[in-house]
Amino acid sequence: MILSDADILRRLEEGNLAVEPLDDPDLQIQPASVDLRLGTEFLEFQRTNISCIHPNSEAEVEEYIDETVVEDGEEFILHPGDFVLGTTKERVELPADLIAHVQGRSSLGRLAVVIHATAGIIDPGYRGQITLELSNLGTAPVALTPGMRISQVLFTELKSAAERPYGAKRQSKYQDQSGPQASRIQGDREFGGDQ
Repeated sequence: MILSDADILRRLEEGNLAVEPLDDPDLQIQPASVDLRLGTEFLEFQRTNISCIHPNSEAEVEEYIDETVVEDGEEFILHPGDFVLGTTKERVELPADLIAHVQGRSSLGRLAVVIHATAGIIDPGYRGQITLELSNLGTAPVALTPGMRISQVLFTELKSAAERPYGAKRQSKYQDQSGPQASRIQGDREFGGDQ
């Protein structure tokens, strides 16, 4: 069951779901979702002449990323064909009986801006800011302003609570993340990690 605005408000009030800071609930809580705002930090991939990035090499991934922090009142220009990692301003905390889906807002989609390539699911038990995989599929640059509503999150109640929710027991890679996080795929078991 997808939570309605009444369900979302009830869970927020009971402390059985957190979206913080939720500065304008009347604006941000939609009929069946919550609008999340764009944070100030971005990770940009350098344009380089490397042959490829190897997912199992942490040094290689980090080596080709630059962090940009946008000051108050400034904009981040997302150029056609660009792919950058951004973050939500809000921190989300899910109980073990909810899963969330992060989607783009249709108003930005109509400007050819997408907010995720594949990472649209937030697992039960997750807490932290949401990393956004921002792309401009259009032909014109688009100005993104920190604080603007960039995405929406829908909450679905599970038939039963997850027995092993996201978190320490699962050695979850992105628990309690703050700001955009680069890929930590090298920690996966198939690359010699423990996740």
